[in-house]
Amino acid sequence: MIASRFVLRQLTCNATRRMFSAEAAAAATEGAKNLTPPPPEGVAKPVNPKLESIANSIAGLNLLEVSELSALLKSKLNLPETSFVPQMAMGPARPAAAAEEEEEAAPKKVQTSFKVKLVKFDEKQKVALIKEVKNLLEGMNLVQAKKFVESAPTVVKDDIPKDEAEKLKEALTKAGAVVEIE
Repeated sequence: MIASRFVLRQLTCNATRRMFSAEAAAAATEGAKNLTPPPPEGVAKPVNPKLESIANSIAGLNLLEVSELSALLKSKLNLPETSFVPQMAMGPARPAAAAEEEEEAAPKKVQTSFKVKLVKFDEKQKVALIKEVKNLLEGMNLVQAKKFVESAPTVVKDDIPKDEAEKLKEALTKAGAVVEIE
């Protein structure tokens, strides 16, 4: 789609160049006699059928064909190779000092809830870890605890305070697990 816009933009530029050429100046004086007034505001301007058929043809092309068309037009019209980067994709420009001031003015967020994640475990201490998980997590039987441990890496508890997360990490580490607090 961007390529087809690029092609249409190139076609418009070329039409403008032709319009301001020496031959166009002579033709303009002759054609000035046949000028029609522009349509009133709010009324759609009639579309040139020739341009409409070109636009429809370009819109029907796939991406590879648009690329080939672009290369062909560049070679026929002797246009330089340029890269097209939309300005809005990069975001509005801001001075670096303003960005730093905003970062300093914004209050620093303090993390109050943590997530305890079982990353991996020692195979030799798997049974002890399963028993510890069964004891630490309410409502879990041995079968569920075994499946839970074997599905590592997995989240043990989420949205808990830091001291509780530290205690949980310590207990699981003693049982042979590698645990992360996020």
